[in-house]
Amino acid sequence: MTNVFVVGLDERNLALLRDVSPPGCRFRALFGKSEVMPAAADFPALRDEAHRRLDAFGGSIDAIIGYWDFPTTSLVPVLCADYGLPGPRLEPVVKCEHKYWSRLEQRKVTDAHPQFELVDPADDTGLPSGLRFPVWLKPVKSYSSVLSFRVADLAGLCRTVAEIWQGMDQVGKSFDAVLGGLELPPEVAAAGGRACLAEEEIGGAQVTAEGYCFHGEPHVYGVVDSVRYPGSASFLRYQYPSRLPAPVQQRIVDISTRVIRQIGLDSTTFNIEFFWDQSADALKILEINPRLSQSHAPLFELVDGVSNHHCMVRLALDEEPEMPRGRGSYPVAAKCFLRSFSDGVVRGAPTAQHLAQLRREVPEVVVEVAAHEGTRLSELAVQDSYSYELATCYLGGRDEAELVEKFHRCSELLPFTVDELPAGVRG
Repeated sequence: MTNVFVVGLDERNLALLRDVSPPGCRFRALFGKSEVMPAAADFPALRDEAHRRLDAFGGSIDAIIGYWDFPTTSLVPVLCADYGLPGPRLEPVVKCEHKYWSRLEQRKVTDAHPQFELVDPADDTGLPSGLRFPVWLKPVKSYSSVLSFRVADLAGLCRTVAEIWQGMDQVGKSFDAVLGGLELPPEVAAAGGRACLAEEEIGGAQVTAEGYCFHGEPHVYGVVDSVRYPGSASFLRYQYPSRLPAPVQQRIVDISTRVIRQIGLDSTTFNIEFFWDQSADALKILEINPRLSQSHAPLFELVDGVSNHHCMVRLALDEEPEMPRGRGSYPVAAKCFLRSFSDGVVRGAPTAQHLAQLRREVPEVVVEVAAHEGTRLSELAVQDSYSYELATCYLGGRDEAELVEKFHRCSELLPFTVDELPAGVRG
């Protein structure tokens, strides 16, 4: 029996892991999802508790994996090192996670990044020299676009800095505990885990390169489109494979390979988010994540026949992944988001009968309802700064038009009634 411990195990991802499981492999929850989410979890306490649970286990400890954002991304390399297991080193992971450090590393090998400067939330009230409005303001460590805002003028900058300053301790304090165990460059040490980054606004088609690095060699196995609601920063769907021209996708692969080598990330999956400005034919990196995107996993399964969890498991066992292409049931697939753009209380949500009817009409659909009856939308965990996620639907289709048609049907058959609360409106 090969025992693979999972940080943040949940039922949906357990099913995906079992689908790619080598013979004799058993997945065990080191922590459940609720124990490592939200990201405010105390990192030193998690590490101590992980040691206690692993040391109490009577069998072999063969691998440790995780697919969530911080603190999972930092906990996995620490534990792999503690127990002598294959896995990434902590420093390259943190180079990806710390947005300022990541930009400094990117700048060494590519110009495919926005202009950026640090902003001290405690002191600064003006825009750093070299930047012009509009800009995006974000903590140097955050997750799922939380506390990430577009700022158009000085008044907005002051308001946004104050809001970020109030909320950044949720992650920053725990992230500082991780940084304290590393030798940091002086400029990163000065910023710490509770600083703000201002970046020039970039736009265009947003895509994500999914890949892995094995024995020092990066590989990109797929590019996924991120389609936004019109006029919004919130995602409408993730769609695979990407519709970008093949030469642009090859440039994404080349840039991704250079950056991952520069950072020194190895023995792990990664995903890198890009914007492609078609008019200028320019690529810009949005961010680098030292993990796979579990949101994309069903898309790879629907199109290629195997989820990207295959890569994570193989790397943890010190084996090179082998991702197939086009062996799934559908030429295209998408994860679609049903959202509310105002705060409120959910008075009606889809029932088991609604879900059963939807599956009869769209057999491959997988629905995850986030907002249940009685839920106050602003109290939902892990939401972006401009909307609230009601439900998500994973779909496959012959082409993009069929995906859109299926999602429209999902929207009709997943009834939500929300009593809006003006005091909670965001955006």
